[in-house]
Amino acid sequence: MEKVGQAMPHMNKVRQFDYQELVKQILADPDIAAFIQQEQLSQAEIQRSISKFNQYITERNRFLLKDEAYIAKGYKPILIKNEGYADVSYEETPELIEQERQEAIRGRLNLINLPASLKEASLAQVDLDDIGRYQAFELLTNFVADYPNYQKAIYLYGDFGVGKSYMMAALAHDLSEKRGVSTTLLHYPSFVLDVKNAINSGQVKEKIDDVKVAQVLILDDIGAEQSSPWMRDEILQVILQHRMQENLPTFFTSNFSFVDLERHFATARNGDETWQAKRVMERIRYLAQEVRLEGENRR
Repeated sequence: MEKVGQAMPHMNKVRQFDYQELVKQILADPDIAAFIQQEQLSQAEIQRSISKFNQYITERNRFLLKDEAYIAKGYKPILIKNEGYADVSYEETPELIEQERQEAIRGRLNLINLPASLKEASLAQVDLDDIGRYQAFELLTNFVADYPNYQKAIYLYGDFGVGKSYMMAALAHDLSEKRGVSTTLLHYPSFVLDVKNAINSGQVKEKIDDVKVAQVLILDDIGAEQSSPWMRDEILQVILQHRMQENLPTFFTSNFSFVDLERHFATARNGDETWQAKRVMERIRYLAQEVRLEGENRR
């Protein structure tokens, strides 16, 4: 029987052989070989880097195989030189970069009481199968291209279901994607109810301030709300006046033309309020150009 002392040299040789074989395999790896050549590593630097080379190969293989044990999801391992030896770092994958870009685009879209699916709209997806849609599409596309140099926003009106809200959401998406601009797109009838409900909590001013200072504002479905002199004169007019003074882009969608919307604002329990309605319309006309959107009902 071989004594322990006699077996030790033999065991050391086995271990030494295994280690050298591992080193050989590591250095033969194409990524490792390319890094050594690129960084012009000396033999001493190579020896100090063996454990990091091995770590890189392990992490790279897990990444490529989409191994569940790989914890740096969305990041791929890379080799870097760190004070005289190789080290493992991580960089974002193109997929993660695109995901973050899309999240940033959606993050600049503030939809209030509107379907979240509208965040996926874009002008490139707008259906132009009807000639009655061309003018609106061209004006909105030009607005994005010219921003922040613009003349007026758009008051987009037309029949129910022709795609007014979608087209405005597409505008908001493209402003975010191509200009880094934030847009608040709110359903105006729901906003009216929210403001009325905020009276008791004393949060009316806060709600108005959030809307009136938006970088770009879209009031969707204006005219569909239950009109009241207080909402028209103390809320809407305050918002529009501020946006006029600060020259802030303000878009609208409605089933009503300018003439019909003025009639809507003039109708009150106390009788005809044409003068008050004209004051509001004066501000809307200053902010936006009236454009009719035609087409079939898409709902």
